[in-house]
Amino acid sequence: MSTSALPLLTQLAEGASEGGNHESLSPYLTGGAGLGILLLLLWITTRFNRDR
Repeated sequence: MSTSALPLLTQLAEGASEGGNHESLSPYLTGGAGLGILLLLLWITTRFNRDR
């Protein structure tokens, strides 16, 4: 890593400590959507797996 990148990376790391959550993002909505997508993918996978 070059020494010129070190101050930039330090500044980025300090800015990240303030948090990055957007006000409109609900953790429950995001988690529920993620769970729904994973369950949909699981259902699709088991429908195409006719080996058993």
